[in-house]
Amino acid sequence: MSGGWRAIRAEMPGILGLSVPIVAGLAASTLPGITDSLMLAPLGPVPLAAVGLTGAVQWIVGGAIYGLLSALSVRIGLAHGAGAARAIPGLLRNGLALGAAAGAGGALVMAAVWPLLPLMHQPPEVLAAMPVYYTMIAAWLVPFAILTAFKSAFEAVGRPWLGTGLALLGVAFNVPLNYLLIWGAGPLPPLGLVGAGIATFLAETIALAVAWAVWQRAGTLRRLRLRRGLSFADMRATAREGAPLGLMYLAETGSLAVATLIVGTFGTVALAANQVAFAVDGLLYMVPLGVTGAVAIRVAQERGAGNHAALRPVVFAALVLVLVWLTGAAAALALGGRWIADRITGDPEVAAMAAAIMLVFALMQVFDGVQSAMLGALRGISDAGWGAGVTIIAYWPFGVPLGWLLAHGAGLGPAGVWLGWLVALAWASGMLFWRFLARTRLSAGAGPL
Repeated sequence: MSGGWRAIRAEMPGILGLSVPIVAGLAASTLPGITDSLMLAPLGPVPLAAVGLTGAVQWIVGGAIYGLLSALSVRIGLAHGAGAARAIPGLLRNGLALGAAAGAGGALVMAAVWPLLPLMHQPPEVLAAMPVYYTMIAAWLVPFAILTAFKSAFEAVGRPWLGTGLALLGVAFNVPLNYLLIWGAGPLPPLGLVGAGIATFLAETIALAVAWAVWQRAGTLRRLRLRRGLSFADMRATAREGAPLGLMYLAETGSLAVATLIVGTFGTVALAANQVAFAVDGLLYMVPLGVTGAVAIRVAQERGAGNHAALRPVVFAALVLVLVWLTGAAAALALGGRWIADRITGDPEVAAMAAAIMLVFALMQVFDGVQSAMLGALRGISDAGWGAGVTIIAYWPFGVPLGWLLAHGAGLGPAGVWLGWLVALAWASGMLFWRFLARTRLSAGAGPL
């Protein structure tokens, strides 16, 4: 036991060192929606609800894109661990092309979903305010997807802060652009929600342009831009490996979006409160999601190097770190939810309902930690398909219907929607933990089965 604990402790600095920049980079992809929420909150519940409803659809499509492209970091991590550096430039170029295609496809999917929203009993005043903002967020998926491919490559070759810094540029540009376009300045008229959408798209596009220039000109990245032709076979291989991950995130984010739509049946105030709570929980969730990426890369690197005995210590180290963080996050949400909500919105009715939702989110934190670490572990050993199956079963046949029953049948309101999701999350985290233990029971010798 002492030897096992020493091995786990020895892995913690590496996991932490990789997780921190990944978390910061993931926050960069989430912060535009949070920034929009915070900066539009003074305009009342309608713009806030519009951001939440748009974000519900964006999370589905963006989650699928992220899952699909996350296979790129595992493939590059395997090559990096095996010392096959000359294969990495080709993997990166093909990943960038795949990212562009995935982003464009995602934008078209969001456009196709728009006519369906009025059929889902969402508040008419919210839908009337949304068209331009919704369109801009759909277009945002293209630069987001290409930038995700860059980040995946930089993280897998030991340059995670480079990818994170480039992603954070989008946030850095988004705040001043939001201010100018939401509130107006000089000749610029105040555009409100429309301005927020335009600013978010422009900021991500500028960040991508900078990333491309750095890749093309930085001397330290010379080896990553070696001339390699596009390989559709390699792109298909990456897409094939990432498809289960994309399906898994599609199932998870899809259930989140449907849960948000169920909340929307309680009216504009409920939808605005849900967005306040979701903005806070989204920031906290960046830590376990970042650990997912770090674990997948570290496990892939150890597999590539043939060091199978390190797999369990890597994963257990990540599990300890993420549970420590999320226990504190749960306490903050449970004890300070109303105070946090009051800092975001001045509407007391919205703040009270948001605090009730945050109390449920507090209960979800620990299960989120276990699920995230185990998903990263299964990704690293190329067993993502099993995780996708568990996710689909957990959230759709159980989580979503149970949430509806608790919210409407049991009279628990919007908080009841997320109680159903909590039950699904608890079951999924247990199943994923069992699967990892089963696949690595020979890790001291022969490696995962």
